[in-house]
Amino acid sequence: MSKIYLLFILFVLFIKCDSNPGIIESILNKDISEIRKVMINKKKHEIQILLSQVKRDKSGNISFIEDSYQLDENKYFYPASTAKLPIAILALQKIKSLRDQGIPINADTPFLIKNKNGETIIDKDSTNINGDVTINHLIKKIFLVSDNDAYNYLFDFLGRDYINNELIKRGLKKTQIHHKFLLGADNVNTWEYTFIDENQNKIFHQSSMSSKYTLEPHKLNGVLKGKGYISSGKLINEPMKFDKKNRISIRDLQGILKRIIFPEEFNKKERFELEDTDYKFLRYWMSRTTLESNYPNYKDQEYWDSYCKFFIYGDKKGAMTPEIRIYNKVGFAYGTLTDVAYIKDNNTGLDFFLTATVLVNGNQIFNDNNYEFEELGIPFLASLGREILIELNK
Repeated sequence: MSKIYLLFILFVLFIKCDSNPGIIESILNKDISEIRKVMINKKKHEIQILLSQVKRDKSGNISFIEDSYQLDENKYFYPASTAKLPIAILALQKIKSLRDQGIPINADTPFLIKNKNGETIIDKDSTNINGDVTINHLIKKIFLVSDNDAYNYLFDFLGRDYINNELIKRGLKKTQIHHKFLLGADNVNTWEYTFIDENQNKIFHQSSMSSKYTLEPHKLNGVLKGKGYISSGKLINEPMKFDKKNRISIRDLQGILKRIIFPEEFNKKERFELEDTDYKFLRYWMSRTTLESNYPNYKDQEYWDSYCKFFIYGDKKGAMTPEIRIYNKVGFAYGTLTDVAYIKDNNTGLDFFLTATVLVNGNQIFNDNNYEFEELGIPFLASLGREILIELNK
């Protein structure tokens, strides 16, 4: 055997050991009905999966062992509410920046929002214990039930330029946040924000801001989807365009979450500029369930315990196992289900990141609210999470 050939074999073995190959694919090939129903037509369902197992050496140094399935950074999928994750983070970063400038403000400082005509958009929040609208409370609602209004209020607090410039600065170059989740919204000009003290005195006022540049349409595979869509109640018999909608690649999405769970694993430029208390706050609330929150209170039939936890528990309504914590953000819209999660098994010490997206739109008509979320998508992601947890715990 030649020396070159021997080196080649050793290199291949090294790559295999380092990348932990085959875990995802072996699970997807199992005869599990929830998985099989999607895998019968895997191309139609546009599946992308990224698994990063956390490994620690004797000194506690961390490394990530990756496995992936159909991961394609140039293939578009609609991120839906997973776009709320970077917005929540950046809202805390901006509050810190204002405080660093000498403005006596924090994420629990009340504020009110008005439009350009001086009309009040919101000045009270009945779900907060004291009725205040605050950054922290909006973030809680984003993680607990994926509240669209909360996202919209934070989007305009930041402004589109700030959002995208800050994400690019962190090295997240395959992410673009174009719009709010509000029909007919002005995504260029923001509302006005006034922060007040306990005596209703103005602390800080932010006038309406206008975006200085236009985000370029996505030039990606898959930005034209389906064979039709509903617009103004009418069926349009042509593919729906997603080239000007929000975009986050699977790797960027997982990278955003990694920056919150393990910020020390990134260089200073890649990290978000947050206080230690901000990191703790984000980790706490992204790992809570609806039943663990009193303000806001979602202890009713509409929002069950696993409402925003697709992996492992998504197809089961009822109390989740407290030993397994899921730090995550889900998204579901236009037939696309996505979950980005850090999963920690406190019984065994196992922890890993799992990010996946799946399209479930059998009739290929978008915006008709006729998607197979409950029948196909959520059972697939729940089963995928359970099987990966079992496999990695072996």
